[in-house]
Amino acid sequence: MTRAETLLAALAARGLTLAVAESLTGGLLADALVRVPGASSVFRGGIVSYATDLKATILGVDATLLLEHGAVHPEVARQMAEGVRRVCGADVGLATTGVAGPDPQDGHAPGEVFVAAATDSGTVVVPLTLSGDRAAIRAAAVEAVLDLAADAPG
Repeated sequence: MTRAETLLAALAARGLTLAVAESLTGGLLADALVRVPGASSVFRGGIVSYATDLKATILGVDATLLLEHGAVHPEVARQMAEGVRRVCGADVGLATTGVAGPDPQDGHAPGEVFVAAATDSGTVVVPLTLSGDRAAIRAAAVEAVLDLAADAPG
């Protein structure tokens, strides 16, 4: 069973719904979820906020935070996960933000990633230092946020 299958089955068993906010993963997380037959019973949708300004205008991430720190920041991940829960009306919100490479972004090296999971019980943010090429970093970020979601309280 894939991580996505395991997560969706666990959420379905608890009657919970899921939404995702993606930056560096650019839809890869949503794709992993919708590949699972029956995902529609749990997965409400996702927002790919690849451009920094969309994190503020769509997900409600604090614009001052983005201006001062950029998109690669733990608090940005937290606010993305909480924002997508609110926007999509989901029980669980997941978020990915970071640098996939090949070049640094705003002083952050490729592989610097933050993933977050938000539930009624709170939000957990995990910093990651991933290695490999762009595709490997993006794939590892997806796996990491799915793992985080499986362990999230609530």
